[in-house]
Amino acid sequence: MKLTMVIPSYWGRDGSVGWLDGDAVYDHATPLDSEGTLGRVIESTAILNDTDFELVILVAPNNADITEQVEQKVRDIIRSSSTDDVKVHMFGLSHLEKMHEDLKNDNMGEYCDLLSLTGYSNIRNMCLFIPHIMGSDVALLIDDDEVFEDPQFISKAKEFIGNEHEGRFINAIAGYYLQPDGDYLVGVPDSPWTRYWNKNVCMNEAFEQVIGTSPRLKETPFVFGGNMVIHRDLFTKVPFDPMVPRGEDIDYLMNAKMFGHSFLLDNELAIKHLPPAKSYPTWKRVREDIYRFVYERAKLMSQKDTDGMRSLSAEDMGCYPGNFLRDDLEEKITNACRLLSEEYLEGGDIVGSKEALINIELASSDAIPDFDPFEHLCELQKRWNELMLYSADKNGWDSVFFG
Repeated sequence: MKLTMVIPSYWGRDGSVGWLDGDAVYDHATPLDSEGTLGRVIESTAILNDTDFELVILVAPNNADITEQVEQKVRDIIRSSSTDDVKVHMFGLSHLEKMHEDLKNDNMGEYCDLLSLTGYSNIRNMCLFIPHIMGSDVALLIDDDEVFEDPQFISKAKEFIGNEHEGRFINAIAGYYLQPDGDYLVGVPDSPWTRYWNKNVCMNEAFEQVIGTSPRLKETPFVFGGNMVIHRDLFTKVPFDPMVPRGEDIDYLMNAKMFGHSFLLDNELAIKHLPPAKSYPTWKRVREDIYRFVYERAKLMSQKDTDGMRSLSAEDMGCYPGNFLRDDLEEKITNACRLLSEEYLEGGDIVGSKEALINIELASSDAIPDFDPFEHLCELQKRWNELMLYSADKNGWDSVFFG
């Protein structure tokens, strides 16, 4: 079984410049003039007992202007952090441009939009595409703000994937995150508005039901983008949906389920998550969740009877994210954002107060997709499958980019 680990690494301009209008928005893009967390995760692979895999670092600058500097920076980090036991490659925008040229030369230019290093879902799709062209059986998705602490991690990741378990073929395994304190539960904010936007409470309830109970493998309504094990029988058929601005991991689980696949969570497959502090205000993070949940609910509501697909409901998605995909979503948004606005106002933040109220308006206007999300998914899946079939016969890409 050939396994490729893929780690996307997000980069931004120098810290003194910061984010500029037009730059892609990521939770914590590493400033170009700092080292970030990439070296730390590469170095942590030294603890792994099984090193029979290749590692690809996907370089994702938040703007094209810094591509050359970022790629050189990542090359230097790889050179100084790599161990002798793990072969590490880099794939960035310069490589992607060559890939696009090849597609156009083969009259396949219409598929270039499926291969992008901008936006979370697009980058996750590259995490699937790269293992595919390398001839891998399994893609292991890890993030650069994590560290390996379990020497048996790779052995556990390989243990069930691609095998039969209780009468069915396993083509997707979800691991989970350990927080900095070593627990898998997340902190719960103590503010009035969170009584309605009780996301962390629902997450913890779901985590306790799935992670905290036997058996080791069980169906899960949630996954973590930085700890996913996906077999080629799935990643060649189902893509991430680029229309989802964030929360692309759980949305992928939904897509997979709709196409008849299952994710099983392994409650022994854990990785330590050590993210930098988020720099965006609460109202903005809530806004991003609003767009995500409104879109995903619309995808569920727009399902149609389709050969080879199963119908999915909010109830199938458990406490989390299911509680944010029901008919009362607008009520939750309205109550939570009004209280959040009042909290900002009491603190003297007029801008934050107004933005929290704007969230309510957006939930019933701009956040609602002006197209059929289910039909979009079906067409996306068809095009993705066509691209994967084409690239399976594309001789030389593995040696050109990773030789």
